[in-house]
Amino acid sequence: MSVAPMFTPFTLRGMTLKNRLVMSPMCQYSAEDGTANDWHVVHLGSRAMGGTGLVISEMTDISPEGRISSGCAGMYKPEHAAAWKRVVDFVHTHSDAKIGVQLAHAGRKASCSSPWDGGGGPLPADKAWEIIAPSAIPFSPDSQTPREMNRADMERLIEAFAQGARWANEAGFDMIEIHGGHGYLLSSFISPLSNKRSDEYGGSLENRMRFPMEVFQAVRANWPEDKPISMRISAYDWVEGGTEVDDAVAIGKMMKDAGLDILDVSSGNVTDDPRPRVEGLFQTPFSERVRSEAGIPTMTVGNVGGPEQINGVIASGQADLCCMAKGQLFDPYFAHHAARTIGVEDYNWPKQYAAAGFFKPVA
Repeated sequence: MSVAPMFTPFTLRGMTLKNRLVMSPMCQYSAEDGTANDWHVVHLGSRAMGGTGLVISEMTDISPEGRISSGCAGMYKPEHAAAWKRVVDFVHTHSDAKIGVQLAHAGRKASCSSPWDGGGGPLPADKAWEIIAPSAIPFSPDSQTPREMNRADMERLIEAFAQGARWANEAGFDMIEIHGGHGYLLSSFISPLSNKRSDEYGGSLENRMRFPMEVFQAVRANWPEDKPISMRISAYDWVEGGTEVDDAVAIGKMMKDAGLDILDVSSGNVTDDPRPRVEGLFQTPFSERVRSEAGIPTMTVGNVGGPEQINGVIASGQADLCCMAKGQLFDPYFAHHAARTIGVEDYNWPKQYAAAGFFKPVA
């Protein structure tokens, strides 16, 4: 009997996933000075127990000023590695899932309130911290104006990303994803809407990719060779004059040549212009084009639905992995339920649940 595409293994370097389902990074705004806690153990651990092949931490910032809010998770001091190790150890001990960390810097979208404490808007002046970006352009009319970065800022953050990678390895993560999308720091270098520099870091796409590429190279040099690296990008800015899918294909080629293992293809959120409400797998065509034309494995994200849809995406070559966010908030056991829905044979559930005499245990 053939195996459903969703439940076929997938290998990147020394990491083999048991299925093609990924839990997307989702900010939880529940850390204290960047330190992960019980919430993160349960949030990530429950999805791993629920059968997801790869769970990825929320956006985890490499400097305190790089956080979206004061509740955002970090990887900027040794204590963070120890706290994250507790999360990673739970996942590895109680499931056969793999776990990645998304390293990031919020750039001009930093220094904001949490969604439930101020609605996510910019902090008042007496609570805000200095923010930086490639150009001194605020994210929205009511946002704080960032300071334009100089070379010293770049060198400091390149080392911070490198240190973040070293601590991520100490914590035992299986993969790093570099956040290069959604208008955060690296994304704002890539998009011509937010990068108006006149030096070698602005202008052409190759120049705008220079700093993100330096960050990637630093992370790769400080991360074990047998562990993969992903990068999330906004393939399409949804704003005239912004990044388009042709640019995403070019980025995919650049990153593949540099040694990136897989590209996480998203879109939008680079400006405060709302992303159009589009039904269905509206970003999957972007993933398909990048995968086909750049020749690099891809993850697709956005409105990923049931197992039949995931099977179709994988079988048709539109993506190698399917990322699901809100769907797994609604159902942490989505993968287990999907296996049962489509009749996957010899499917393994956690041994603790198999003890009830109904489910088969993990081998």
